[in-house]
Amino acid sequence: MELISNNRLGKNKSGAIKLFDTKIAIVLLSSLKNWQKLNITSFLTSGIIGQTSSLIGEKYVDKSNYEYLALSRQPVVVLEADLSALKKIHARILQRSLSCSLYIEDMFATGNDEANRSTVKNYNSLDLPLVGLALREDKKTVDKVTKGAKLHP
Repeated sequence: MELISNNRLGKNKSGAIKLFDTKIAIVLLSSLKNWQKLNITSFLTSGIIGQTSSLIGEKYVDKSNYEYLALSRQPVVVLEADLSALKKIHARILQRSLSCSLYIEDMFATGNDEANRSTVKNYNSLDLPLVGLALREDKKTVDKVTKGAKLHP
């Protein structure tokens, strides 16, 4: 089994096989509508995948030999937080100089990537009207950074 980047096959404390040393977490603003959460999740995930192309697996092929697109090799944890917790998580990301993808409220009103980037450029880091963040780092770092967020129901 091929593993992602610096990940190695090992066992955790309970003896189960451990496939990833890293964790992908998406944190969404809890007050969003369901369609917004789904939309943001797809955009944020694309940012993580775009940064680490080795996360993409192989194509899927069914018994009829029809090919389907490859998916991410690594699971994604989707969390939610209120605005205060989301801003704290963002501040921790900034303090640690971690890479992340973001989605801000203004992006709901745009129609393309260039306009999205333009809206982000209008704000200082701590003033962004955040509605979602995603990061991929070692598990302990992700757990510390996302403290205060809860598993999305």
